[in-house]
Amino acid sequence: MRAFVTTIVLVSFTLSITACNTAPPLNESIDGSQVRFLTILHTNDNHGRFWHNEKGEYGMAARKTLIDELRNQAQAQGHAVLLLSGGDINTGVPESDLQYAEPDFKGMSLIGYDAMALGNHAFDNPLSVLDLQQTWANFPFLSANIFFKDSGQNAFKEYAIFQQQDLTIAVIGLTTTDTAKIGNPQYINNLEFREPIQITAALTQRLEQQYQPDITIAVTHMGHYVDASYGSNAPGDVTLARSLPNNTLDVIIGGRSQKQVCMASGNINDDNFKPGMSCKPDQQNGTWIMQAHEWGKYVGKAEFKFADDQLTLLDYKLLPVNLYLDKPQSDGSIKLELATSYIPADTELKAFLMPFQAKGAAQIEGTIGYVDAKLEGDRDKVRVQQTNLARVIIQAQMNVVGADFGVISGGGMRNSIALGEVSYKDVLQVHPFKNTISYMDWHGQALWDYLEVLTAFEPGSGAYLQYHKLSFERENGVLTTVYIDGKPFDKNQTYRMSINSYNAAGSDGYAILDQLAGFVKTEETDAQALRRFFVENSPVNAAEFSPI
Repeated sequence: MRAFVTTIVLVSFTLSITACNTAPPLNESIDGSQVRFLTILHTNDNHGRFWHNEKGEYGMAARKTLIDELRNQAQAQGHAVLLLSGGDINTGVPESDLQYAEPDFKGMSLIGYDAMALGNHAFDNPLSVLDLQQTWANFPFLSANIFFKDSGQNAFKEYAIFQQQDLTIAVIGLTTTDTAKIGNPQYINNLEFREPIQITAALTQRLEQQYQPDITIAVTHMGHYVDASYGSNAPGDVTLARSLPNNTLDVIIGGRSQKQVCMASGNINDDNFKPGMSCKPDQQNGTWIMQAHEWGKYVGKAEFKFADDQLTLLDYKLLPVNLYLDKPQSDGSIKLELATSYIPADTELKAFLMPFQAKGAAQIEGTIGYVDAKLEGDRDKVRVQQTNLARVIIQAQMNVVGADFGVISGGGMRNSIALGEVSYKDVLQVHPFKNTISYMDWHGQALWDYLEVLTAFEPGSGAYLQYHKLSFERENGVLTTVYIDGKPFDKNQTYRMSINSYNAAGSDGYAILDQLAGFVKTEETDAQALRRFFVENSPVNAAEFSPI
């Protein structure tokens, strides 16, 4: 393995993009050796944000303006240039979800992405939709650790090889093994998600024999967890880099954890990072690890020098795409100010995307109800505590099937609903997955045994149990008391439980119910049920669903 230079030259962030490139020209000779340069541009976790938000932040059209400028400058200086994505393009915004992310993938093609890691949300739809999305994209979807169970063959392209500026660059794709747990079983039942460490070790050796790459990059959707503290998640990029022989991977371009990777020092995260500030990526075992938050809010830009078989990081920046900062004023008010210079939208791409935005908006316009306080669905709340939105959702699903109580996993909620008028768009932002409503008729000990498992899920993951018309107590790790609709559990009684098809099929670690007697699956989706609830029960009194 070649040596990896661990020094990094960090320069102050500048508002002018034109000042970012400081590397000497291609093939400059230093002590008789050839010097070559590589610029990597990267984003991750787009989640349907092809259009800018209400404040005009991010959006693919402005992203293209920035990337075009960065790419042109790098190429003018003789750099090889790669534009990579850490995956999860679809799921998150109704205007995109209703069109299977067609505008997002076609927009990425027009921007000029070179490759993308397959993320867990690539499997939110049938594989036929993923195949269709690949036809919309003129760049490969990569994952080396997904295999067909029946044949044992790779399900997707493992890697891509790029030849630029006399450099051979290998890009390997990797996907979190959590996909097997959190993906929709009806779409991934013939797929096996193997541990990436062994896969990567074997694949890099094979690539070395076949291509002798100068630089090896992993584009991943596994998550960056500081100092490998991945908790209930599958191990991520830090664990991968530490577990491989030193310098096996030169760079990891990641996604999934949806955070910027900016380190204060060593294994300490820079919690003070804000748009426009300097950012030092992580380095583990000779591998640089980079991630650009989410939604196209930033474009990551890394400049490298390759000489004497060594790769040196010259400069790294996270460039915000029209992000605003809250600026306190002397009168106590808050004023929004752009973090950096305004980036105009690329006119051609904006014109291309506009019909998609209009089509999506037309499908979800109009008010369906009203709520008198915020219904809490924020990610950092629904995975650690009971929330009023969860109880509204469960009540809506209970109404569909006439259930006595209901359960869902916290990770199934993807947004809050604000006080005031509620639109179908609000509902679809909460429920982008198109899960259907199911019920299970339980009798006696079987229900108790089921709840014994569910009530033991620890806070902090998507599996965290949200429940309604159910209460319980656990002592010393054992379920001791259960109440259903305020009454003590009766083992001689039959109870009907509502649950969505995702959890009923065993995802998030829930028991598989859909093959058991007493299980019934309806055709109504979670979004349809929640929409109906607001139509029939508005104005909704949020206090009635307070967890207390």
